[in-house]
Amino acid sequence: MRLADRLDHIEPFYVMECAKAADEIARGPLCDPAAGGRRMIYLNIGEPDFVAPAAVQQAAQACIESGRTQYTQATGLLALRQKLSGWYQQRFGLEIAPERIVITAGASAALQLACLALFQRGDQVLMPDPSYPCNRHFVAAADAQAVLLTTDAASRYQLTAAQVAAAWNEHTRGIVLASPSNPTGTSIDPAEMQALVETVRTRGGVSIVDEIYLGLSFEARYGHSALACGDDVISVNSFSKYFGMTGWRLGWLVLPPAMVGAVEKLAQNLFICASTVAQHAALACFEPAAIDEYERRRAAFKARRDFVVPALNDMGLTVPVEPDGAFYAWIDCSAYSADSWDFAHRLMREAQVALTPGRDFGRADPERWLRLSFASSEADLREALARLKALLRP
Repeated sequence: MRLADRLDHIEPFYVMECAKAADEIARGPLCDPAAGGRRMIYLNIGEPDFVAPAAVQQAAQACIESGRTQYTQATGLLALRQKLSGWYQQRFGLEIAPERIVITAGASAALQLACLALFQRGDQVLMPDPSYPCNRHFVAAADAQAVLLTTDAASRYQLTAAQVAAAWNEHTRGIVLASPSNPTGTSIDPAEMQALVETVRTRGGVSIVDEIYLGLSFEARYGHSALACGDDVISVNSFSKYFGMTGWRLGWLVLPPAMVGAVEKLAQNLFICASTVAQHAALACFEPAAIDEYERRRAAFKARRDFVVPALNDMGLTVPVEPDGAFYAWIDCSAYSADSWDFAHRLMREAQVALTPGRDFGRADPERWLRLSFASSEADLREALARLKALLRP
């Protein structure tokens, strides 16, 4: 069977390969209580331990029971787009017309639609190294080329306008950013974001910003949407992280008005619509009691960060830049190992703690880095860090 050439430019998702290795160990004697083993603690996957609030679950049940399960418009329920418009006004002080919002089957579908609408063979798209691997693979799936630009702690592992200007050439079509970022949990300062967008705008390019962790910003300085930089910015967002609806597969795009029709046409053909049940359930996310719950959860994630990062630094697993959002710590493990892949597997075997090695996230010295997700419970985090400390400093 002949497969498409584009697959040659899409690497395996090593996060999931490590997850499989952790599961295999978890099923073996090292984690068998009868053999004196202990359970695996998973700090490798970016999934909140909080689920959708009761009101959201009840809204889904009511939707099913009343038979409101037919297709929606490809752009999504108008009522949900209106709720999102109100959320942008209330949370960020932004006037975002509901007509600019397209509901999608998760943020992954949102980014796929944006890439297919904008990029083609021969285009280059600038992205930071490190960054979430699937984002560059969506660019590759559109037959374009993701160009990774090395970042460092000085820039909070984010692109700068100066970098983008220096790297831009006749093939460059735009940038894909994430703020806050996976894997680093760091955001782009609003002034730098404005400079980035203007740098791209003056060159006739497009700016796509992954904002799926924006609701989980911990610092007032960084908790701003890139949509404040102009109507030409494309924002990718999701109900998964802040709203706790990971498996519901519901996201959205905010688009320039001229782009909505093109994305709608693609969505009609590729997805028909996002899950109708998930859309009706998500309407309950914006009730005052639900927002209060989400804010309590955001405070809980911040408290976890404030516990985890100092503990990691204390044991020599250095976090060069404190995350200001999301629920990740980007760890320099070079004090203990020259290869984070091997080190991660050692931690799984000897401490029964699963972390994610840096191989997925870029090409700039990935052997030096690990990602820890503090989306797990406080009890699991305390136990995991105690195990790591015991192993590394016996």
